[in-house]
Amino acid sequence: MNAATAVRTNPKYAWREVKRADPPKRPPTERIADFREIYSLFDEETVRKQAGRCVQCEQPRCTIGCALGNHIPQWLALVAEGKFQEAAEIIFSTSNMPEICARLCPQERLCESMCTLGEKSDPIPIGALEKFVIEYAFNRGCVPVRRVAPNGVSVAVVGSGPAGLTCADELALRGYAVTVFESKNYAGGLLVYGLPSFKLEKSIVDRRVALIEKRGVTFRLNTAIGRDVTLDSLLGQFDAVFLSMGAHKPKPFTVPGAILKGVHQGVDYLVETKLGPAPGAPPIVLTGKRVVVLGGGELGVDCLRAAIRSGAKKAACIYRRDLDNMPVSHREYRNAVEEGAEFIFLASAVAVEGDSNGNVRQARCVRTRLGNLDAQGRHEAIPIPGAEFVVPADVVLAAYGLAVTPFPQKGEWSRIAVNDSGAVIVDENHMTNLPRVFAGGGQIFGANLVGIGIRDGRSAAQGIHRYLTVLKAAA
Repeated sequence: MNAATAVRTNPKYAWREVKRADPPKRPPTERIADFREIYSLFDEETVRKQAGRCVQCEQPRCTIGCALGNHIPQWLALVAEGKFQEAAEIIFSTSNMPEICARLCPQERLCESMCTLGEKSDPIPIGALEKFVIEYAFNRGCVPVRRVAPNGVSVAVVGSGPAGLTCADELALRGYAVTVFESKNYAGGLLVYGLPSFKLEKSIVDRRVALIEKRGVTFRLNTAIGRDVTLDSLLGQFDAVFLSMGAHKPKPFTVPGAILKGVHQGVDYLVETKLGPAPGAPPIVLTGKRVVVLGGGELGVDCLRAAIRSGAKKAACIYRRDLDNMPVSHREYRNAVEEGAEFIFLASAVAVEGDSNGNVRQARCVRTRLGNLDAQGRHEAIPIPGAEFVVPADVVLAAYGLAVTPFPQKGEWSRIAVNDSGAVIVDENHMTNLPRVFAGGGQIFGANLVGIGIRDGRSAAQGIHRYLTVLKAAA
């Protein structure tokens, strides 16, 4: 029975006749030899069969589970009929970069976890279907590139991560003259600098940036605010400024031995795997080394998998909680295990120890147990007295996550109100305490999912538009 027949004859119960399929994945022995993307696309027949499993709920919970509120059942119905271009149009209506969300969003914890089929069967592979549809549209030149008449108002966007790119895109579609200022060589923020290519290849980000440029947005790269241009100069040149420098600051690693040779911040290593060593800095060499990664989030597991591809002799992750409480998606955990990574759960590093030359030789750890839930709803990790052990290591990568990039304490930036964690305080329009200065994305909530950043960029564009429209009307 082909996909069209299955959907036509028994659409309500197609899920019984067609089992869930996952996208093709390169074998571990092949994929650890390079940094290329590990998943390929479904074929058209499989896509239609999988989309046909959707029971078209009257109150679709998958849409609620999506950070962007994507109209998932509507485009799945079109996919089941082979109307891929029409499905892409629906996806583009709610997401500014669905090709990136499809690759990065932890669907198993979001839309797919809410899928009604999960109660009786396996959920629909929403992320893989979305990826197919969007790549279908790109490959056939069906991605809309719309430019609208200028409205005579200009906005500067500082930072080109998901929130900044989305805000720029949305404002351009409203007729604003938008200039994006990025301090690095490439636009994309952590999409380029903080993610290994096996999860998101730089060419995918470059393609999206090129599309935004075609909509009229100007990019000024290698331009740092404070170094090359000031906030006051931007306010003199533009009608509004949107700050979205993100959360790029590694959380501190302060245990004894943190300054030994061979101890690095994980995000610095990931940047190097994609763009090479920082100017003037020696490369982080992992070939033939015993690598220990501290932290069990997305950053930690990205470092672990990248270390294997860099030729590490052994790559082990130390995480203070258990697998069920690990923040990384189970999909990424399974991929890491397939690729040869080791995990040491319920353990925490208390020191890094080295030899007489100051080189790392081992991580001293302590066993932990789970305690009560903390303020964030996560189990406390309580050290067990006397339960210390060591893990041999030549390189230690600290991957405890990223925090908001702080503003300088003096000068013009000190005028912007921030909370105790350094996050910018904004109102309902995303405006800071300074008139015409707005903020969003990681600048106001720290590191988060790409979908959250896109959603916040859309919200910020709406707030900026509301504010500037009122100002224009009053003038």
